[in-house]
Amino acid sequence: MDHRRQAKGSNPSREFRRGQNHMAAPQKDAYSRLLSQHHSSKFRSYLNQFAQQQQQIEESHGPAVSDPIPDTSEARSRKGENEMRETGGRNGYSSSPNKGAKAESTLSLYMEKLNERGEAGENLGVQQGMAVRQRHSKRKDTNTSQDGDVESGGEGKQTGSETQEPDASSFRGPSVEIPSLLETSVNKGMAHSPRQGAVFPKHSSDGGPESVQEQDKKKKLKKMQKKGRRDRSEYSDGDLVPAGQVPRSSEKQSLSDRMTAGQSPGRGSGSNVTPNDNGRHRNNPGRGRKRQVFEPYMAPQDVSAGLKRSELLQGPLRINPKKYHEAFLPSPDGLRDIFIDGIVPRNRALNGDVVVVKLLPREQWKVIKPDKEGDSDAPGGPSERAGSAAPGIITVEGGSPDLIIDAQFDSDKDGPGSSLLHSSVKKLNLNTAGSACPENGATPTSKPGAIDPRNLADKFLQRTAKVVCIAEKKHSRAVTGFLKLLPDKEFAMFSPVDHRVPRVNVPLQDCPENFSARAADYANTLFVCRITEWRDDSNFAEGRLAKSLGQAGEIEPETEGILTEYDVDFSEFSKEVLGCLPQSLPWTIPAEEFKRRKDLRKACVFTIDPATARDLDDALSCIPLPDGNFEVGVHIADVSYFVEEGDALDSIASRRATSVYLVQKVIPMLPRLLCEELCSLNPMTDRLTFSVIWKLTPQGKILDEWFGRTVIRSCVKLSYDHAQSMIEAPEKLFSAEELPPFSPEHPVDEIHQAVLNLHSIAKQLRKQRFEGGALRLDQLKLSFTLDRESGMPQGCYIYKYRDSNKLVEEFMLLANMATAHQIYRSFPDQALLRCHPPPQTKMVDDLLEFCDQMGLKLDFSSAGALNRSLNDELGVDEYSSARKEVLTHMCSRPMQMAVYFCTGVLKAEALFRHYALNVPFYTHFTSPIRRYADIIVHRLLAASLGCGPRVSLCQSDVQKQASHCNDKKMASKRVQELSADLFFAVLVKESGPLESEAMVMGVLDQSFDVLVLRYGVQKRIYCNALPLRDFHFRKVGKKPEMTLIWAAESEAEAPVQQELSIFTLVDVVLKAEGPMKYSAILKRPCEMMS
Repeated sequence: MDHRRQAKGSNPSREFRRGQNHMAAPQKDAYSRLLSQHHSSKFRSYLNQFAQQQQQIEESHGPAVSDPIPDTSEARSRKGENEMRETGGRNGYSSSPNKGAKAESTLSLYMEKLNERGEAGENLGVQQGMAVRQRHSKRKDTNTSQDGDVESGGEGKQTGSETQEPDASSFRGPSVEIPSLLETSVNKGMAHSPRQGAVFPKHSSDGGPESVQEQDKKKKLKKMQKKGRRDRSEYSDGDLVPAGQVPRSSEKQSLSDRMTAGQSPGRGSGSNVTPNDNGRHRNNPGRGRKRQVFEPYMAPQDVSAGLKRSELLQGPLRINPKKYHEAFLPSPDGLRDIFIDGIVPRNRALNGDVVVVKLLPREQWKVIKPDKEGDSDAPGGPSERAGSAAPGIITVEGGSPDLIIDAQFDSDKDGPGSSLLHSSVKKLNLNTAGSACPENGATPTSKPGAIDPRNLADKFLQRTAKVVCIAEKKHSRAVTGFLKLLPDKEFAMFSPVDHRVPRVNVPLQDCPENFSARAADYANTLFVCRITEWRDDSNFAEGRLAKSLGQAGEIEPETEGILTEYDVDFSEFSKEVLGCLPQSLPWTIPAEEFKRRKDLRKACVFTIDPATARDLDDALSCIPLPDGNFEVGVHIADVSYFVEEGDALDSIASRRATSVYLVQKVIPMLPRLLCEELCSLNPMTDRLTFSVIWKLTPQGKILDEWFGRTVIRSCVKLSYDHAQSMIEAPEKLFSAEELPPFSPEHPVDEIHQAVLNLHSIAKQLRKQRFEGGALRLDQLKLSFTLDRESGMPQGCYIYKYRDSNKLVEEFMLLANMATAHQIYRSFPDQALLRCHPPPQTKMVDDLLEFCDQMGLKLDFSSAGALNRSLNDELGVDEYSSARKEVLTHMCSRPMQMAVYFCTGVLKAEALFRHYALNVPFYTHFTSPIRRYADIIVHRLLAASLGCGPRVSLCQSDVQKQASHCNDKKMASKRVQELSADLFFAVLVKESGPLESEAMVMGVLDQSFDVLVLRYGVQKRIYCNALPLRDFHFRKVGKKPEMTLIWAAESEAEAPVQQELSIFTLVDVVLKAEGPMKYSAILKRPCEMMS
């Protein structure tokens, strides 16, 4: 026999044993492990093939006739269609060196059978042997995640110290690796699937134990085969590289190539071949090359054509931050989001990117209602992965060799899922070529518990898709994280803090000079990395280090990292930009401006803002008229006077688009000279403004309206606290000492009466708004008190939304609505408005069904109906506000974001509506100091009134700027939330542990979410982190419930049982975990089990 041929196919047993003795290869991280799932259909098809081969061998001793071995090319082409499900790494496989006689007999016969088939033997090669060795090596993964928050489909918490499961992603042909997977339990007569612990019973041809004669016969065959084995230390052209020897390569490799070769075992073949492999693979171009991980992007012309034919869909990608293998795309029809299950189908897109996707076949859609208990994706309930069946149920699809196993229970617990899974697998009979069918020979869909998406109605399914193109990279590609030294490599591993971003290979020359020698010194140093490339044949991105931020856990480095990740420009303004500002200071209003504007400097005008505000961009006035009505004015800083269209200042403002408010500081959109001086409506200073003035009745009815440019002089800067005290004490005579400095032209009682008049009218306006069908979903907001010197948080409190806030809000809303009507009338194709689409229909239906099971009668027929039902259904006891907050959170899930748009883009006026406000036209006019959209609106308003130049922006320019403002506003909101999270984590660390009551707001199968009432934060509590004896999850209709059974603290005490469901009150303790993290721990209840 040809020597090369012999090396490739004649001795698979030798290759298998060599794989066992190979040195331990690095374990894949959690991100790469998810990647490997998308190739696991190969494992299933070869597992089926092995089972068929085994049965053929056994049947050769009886009357049965063996079926032919199926061609595996079709199975190979089904790569990634149906994924093997993980359960958080708890079903880890550990290879056992002890093999029983029965295993030896079966294995030897199987290998002999393969050796008799020349074509099958040809498929064995260098890549498979190397993959065998690598997959049997294990180590602890210290970089799975920074906080250990890597979750399974069952919501269990997974830590980086868990051992890695064997990878089944690199099977190439009929391989002897399959029997090796069964070693751990073969001595017990059972074979376990490495993914989910599926158990296959060992049987003989007659269905019973093997006879002694059969065992002796197989032992003889085994001995005969051993005689043909060569010494494992020999190797030549085409042989495997011996353990411990590094393969040579004459070609220059990229960082991705080297990373895949050194750190990602089993992912590519380039590192697994000997120097002479080039000639060997000349006639097989797929051999000896790096395996392609991702699909190449579709050509632009094909994407354009596919979008026009509606074969492709486009939208922003949203990646689940807790389960980063799950991503979603808004459905264009407003129904359930499109689901993208896994890293490979996501095809290198990052969170926020605008992507183009292609829908997968219906049989691969996600089953939303897999069982009679109802929708597991309902609010407050567990969510399942795409394509999964009911928890613990095995789904067998007709005509497919793929076996889907999905158990949402911990394998280390003797729960109902474990026994159900084992009993289901025992009923399988793998005796059909190319398929797995029930034992009774029925069709797959006829098996009890099997769910075929093709046979389900659309309402029970969620469409799934794969990314074929990134239309726009909205993600900044800048991430914060930590560096890890890779010995003998020319690059280092960068591990992002955000688990939704891949690991990055960075050149060593970008790292600190002494990093290679003193890597441990930088273990807690936070770096910023910018991703430059992510090739389709690599699991890892490539990038460059931008800068070192400092020590992780400190407020300023962490804050700078947040700003960088969300692409917030916090650099100093350039000289060119500052040159656009008035140079002669102090600045005064030019005399000609008084001639062009209405002079309101004598009127009683004042501002109401937070006590710490410096950018005062809105003021109010209220003048009683002789007829009993009022002249009410809203006066907004005239920023467009200073920011001229097209100059450098306008350019930087349009790019920043918004000011970003952090806990400790503000990142301004405009230079501080404008924000805090020239445009800020500071008291007793002449300022340029744009005003809307109405003649209103005491009931809030508008009798007249006027727009125009004005000059004002604010008489006092009131805080919300000052205004609130005036509202609460209408008869009180305030002294000068109780208020900030004010103008002597307007005494305190005049200011006080103006506030009371505005409050009275605002109440009427608010009443009319909500009677007219408006909706308000308030969520708790956390505020902090900071140390003046250190800037560290000293305390925190829930920000209260009071009457003084409502007063200002009502008149700002009225001004925005009036301005929207004015600019749309003047520029119907160019106006910049703000719309709020209605909630997603399918999610609303799910929420209504869930609330019905909870006994809550929510009315989603309109925004106003929802607002009324939220206020009427929750009682009036001390916890009604907490229940409303929980329900508000649930109602927020179906809601879509309000967005800016150009009126010329949306043809139907019905699409202009603002759902929450329930008005046909709305825009932003009242905050031009901090929002660039307001500056555009000011320019449009001035042009419509003839007091300003015509706006040069065309329709497409307005829409482009509107889209950019949407992106920046969303980023600003997220940064503000992260800043609050950061400061609260520091507060818990410095002042904790903190105790509080909490209310359950969601129950999953292995965890539950709580709203911490004292601090307004939401946290997830994992059952496996509690000292429980056991816990049980169940669903009563659509209502999720959980029973916790606490372990007894002493032998004399009985266990404590605790029932949890939505709105259950519990006690929690917040404790610090690491530099910037904290967790909620459920306190043990006092009630004893009855």
